[in-house]
This record gives sequence, C-alpha cells and structure tokens, in this order.
Amino acid sequence: MSFKDVLNFNIGVLGHVDSGKTSISKALSTIASTAAFDKNPESRERGITLDLGFSSFCLDPPKHIEAKGYNKLQITLVDCPGHASLIKTIIGGAQIINMMMLVIDVTKGMQTQTAECLVIGQITSDRMLIVLNKTDMLPVEKRQLMIDKMKKKLRLTLQSTKFIDAEIISVSAKPGGPESSSEPEGLETLINTIRAQSYIPEKILGGPALFSVDHCFSIKGQGTVMTGTVLQGTIKVGDTIEIPSLGVTKKVKSIQMFRKGVDLVTHGDRAGVCVTQFDPSLLERGLICTPGSTPISSAVIIDLNGIPYFKGEVKSGAKFHISLGHETVMAKVTIFSKKSEGIFDFSEEHRFEEVFSKEDGSLSRFLLVEFERPVPVVPNSILIGSKLDSDINSNLCRLAFHGTVVWLATSKDYLKSELKNLKIYKEKSREGIVERASNEYEVIVKDLVRKETNVELFTGLKVQLSSGETGTIEGTFGQSGKLKVRIMSGLNPETMTKIGGKKKKGEPVIASEPVILTLNFKRYIFDEKKRMIQS
Repeated sequence: MSFKDVLNFNIGVLGHVDSGKTSISKALSTIASTAAFDKNPESRERGITLDLGFSSFCLDPPKHIEAKGYNKLQITLVDCPGHASLIKTIIGGAQIINMMMLVIDVTKGMQTQTAECLVIGQITSDRMLIVLNKTDMLPVEKRQLMIDKMKKKLRLTLQSTKFIDAEIISVSAKPGGPESSSEPEGLETLINTIRAQSYIPEKILGGPALFSVDHCFSIKGQGTVMTGTVLQGTIKVGDTIEIPSLGVTKKVKSIQMFRKGVDLVTHGDRAGVCVTQFDPSLLERGLICTPGSTPISSAVIIDLNGIPYFKGEVKSGAKFHISLGHETVMAKVTIFSKKSEGIFDFSEEHRFEEVFSKEDGSLSRFLLVEFERPVPVVPNSILIGSKLDSDINSNLCRLAFHGTVVWLATSKDYLKSELKNLKIYKEKSREGIVERASNEYEVIVKDLVRKETNVELFTGLKVQLSSGETGTIEGTFGQSGKLKVRIMSGLNPETMTKIGGKKKKGEPVIASEPVILTLNFKRYIFDEKKRMIQS
C-alpha cells in the first residue's frame, strides 16, 4: 500500500494540565514520534507535557472516505501541553489540526485552561470532540449520574459556541481509581466516534510549499531532521527549501512518514524532512517553505475580532503577545475602523480608534500590529493576540483578540515607505473664545492656539461659531496668540449683541455672553508633517 492510499487526519488533543491528554494519546496510539508521550526529561520529572507530542494509529476508513479511494485512515494525535505558561505552544499546535479533542477531567469540569483551549478551538477549528476522562475516579454507584450531570453542564457552556452539538464521550484512559478496573474504558466508543467524524480536509496542492516545523534534531550519519506538518503544496526529495527566519536554503535529502521513507509529502501530511549540514539548535520550531514564498515582516494588518471572555481592554498603543503559527512575539497595536463592510483597502479613509468596543457591531475594524522583531508571516494566516504576562493562577481568559492577516509590511522602513499611504485619521477638535468683533465680517479669537504656535498651519481652516456662523482663520492678531477670523456671510445682529463691537473711542464692548469658536479637523496618524485636514 502506498501513502497515496492513506488519508492523514490531524486531531489536536487539548485541555487543562493533568486532565489526562497524554494518557489518552498513549492508549490510542500504535506509532510514536520522537517527541511523543513526554520523552522530554523535564516532562517525565514533572509529570506534565511541556511540548507538542505526536503519535498515530490507523483505522479502516468510514464509507465516505473509502469512496474517495483511501484504503486507510491514519489518525495523527497532536498532544498539546496543558500548563498555563505554555499557551503559546498550544496555539502553535492548534493551527495544524483538522479536528479538536478537548479533554476534561470529569472530577473537576471546566477549568481555566480548558476554557482557553475551547476559545482556541473556536478560532482555529470547525470540529470538536469532548472527552470526559478519569471516570474511574468516580464512585461506582453514582458514576453514571455524575457523568450525566457533567454533560448537562457542558451543554450549557457549549450553547454560545459553534460546538453546540459536539459529541461528549466518557473514558478512563489510565485506570487507577479506588474502584476502577485494570483496563481502559470507553476507548472503543471514542475510536468509533473519531472514525465517524473524520473527513477529507481540503488540500492546497498548488502554489509554494509550506511546512510547519515543531521539532528539529540531528541523527548521526544522516543529517538534521525537521518534523512537522505540510500546510500547503508539495515537498519532494531533492527540492530546495528555505528556512525564512534564518535566510538559509537547504536541499531535501530524504523524507519519512512515521518511520517509512517516501518520495514526497503533500498538504496535511505529517512527516520528517531530512537535510544536511544544518545545526538543529538554530530552529526549535517554525516554518520551512519554497524559497522566497514566506516574507519576513515587521508589521501586519488584521481584520480584528475580539474575544468576549477577555475582560481587559484592547487599546491603541498597548502591547500584546502575538502568535502566528509557532512564532510568539511582543507587538504594539493600533486600532482603526471603517463604517462599511468589505475588504481592507489602503486608498479608503479609516478612522483611528483608541479602544476596541465589542458592543459596536456597525463598524468593520482592523488592527495594525507592529512586531518587536521581524517574523515570517504567511499571507492570510490566523493571528492570535494574548496577555501571557498576566497571572497564570487567575481565572481570567488571557486571549484578547484574533484575526486574519490582510496586509503585511515588505520593507524595514514600512512607516515611511508603505504606511504613509494608509489613511488612518484621528478626529480632533479645538475651542477658542470670540473676544470681540472688529466689524461684522471679522472677529478676534483667543485661547484657540498658544502664543508660540506656528499660525501658518491654521491659516485657511474653517471654524464654527456657537452662534451658528462659519468663518475662516486669516492669521494672527498681535503677539499674544490671538487670531483674526473672517466671517464671509457676516455676523447676525444677535451675535453682534452677544460679543459687542467697538465704542466710539475704540474701546471694546464687554460681551454679554461668550461665543465659542470650534475648529474641527482630522490628522492622518502616519503623516510626518502632521497636517490638519478638513473635508
């Protein structure tokens, strides 16, 4: 049987720390990768998963897959760590899966990281299966009642998600409870459910190759092996691939899929790609690709989607941890919006927003993300913003927003060369007081600008009087920061009475009621000259 007859299907195993994810993966799998089942010495010592683990098992395909010419269904389990501090690793693992398996300790129910994993699933996956583990820890006489009660609670939680109809399977993957049997329970039901819910993922075979690397290690006498998942395209033995984060190209010496040599791998396949003369310590995880196909970028723009469970604010100027694939980097964000739906366009005007408001659904919002260091960015990839420096022991969701990359900077000086054309504006306003009228067509205004202000920047701008008239700033009056404003249509008699004119000897008449002059304008935030623009 060739690998062309085998469909590889990736299932991400996610959940709170110590919920039994690795135990379930181990109980199901027949083939383990070099990083499966907590082979990391520190993982074994601490008893928790500290990195992504990969293992697999094969099934007879269901009829809807067999009908497409596949003789075997290979299930690859992506065992993601559950510890709060490793959420960025979870995000990296979740973006390569076809279906999510959310593991929940039946004795504890939904916990903080369980909820965060559910949010990640909402963003990255369309299908989910829930596994209630450790049923052997429940008293025999109350077991089924307690399982049913937990399922009912989960159904309420799932009502506000796209996984409202997700299957919930109860298992005991590693029996050890006081009233448990020695054999795992519920695994056959779990396997049958996995088989029934598997599908043929849409393959992107054309275009450049893209491979997500999750582990990198050397094998004496052979070279350096980069294990991972093909995200799009095809990689063949003899191809030249690029490691974009390092600017290095290498030739593919050999390829293996779960210890069997193959000539090529395509979108969705889990494989190890071997190259020579490369130090594995330079690449813990990341991307390899067709040379030149994955740019290194210092900034991106995404279509902004808030995560409702995040209780903090997403503010312009704030910094967040940004995760793209296996990369997590700090970045500064700037929010802007437009009032119409549709794709992002540099030529359109977009309004600057200080804070992202989840309540206002009439605006289509975008987020400019400026990385602290350049990172490889796949066009149209998913980006997740988090506050990973918050207290990991709190019960608060740290995931703040997500979105799809709609633009990426292609030069280091993107602020001057590219973003200068981005019409993000901030609406601004200034107020002054009409001190007196020189005549019915001219008023003198104070407090609109400071004494040291360059008034040439304001000359010609339109203003509005609180009494209804409009005018134009003509220039300075004296040396104290006052301005002359021309009222082209003339002041109304009522306004003249309010602000007064001149007495016969030229002494000003004290105004009976102040008239406020307002200057409204907008300023493009990437305009180096900081010009004031009026429509």
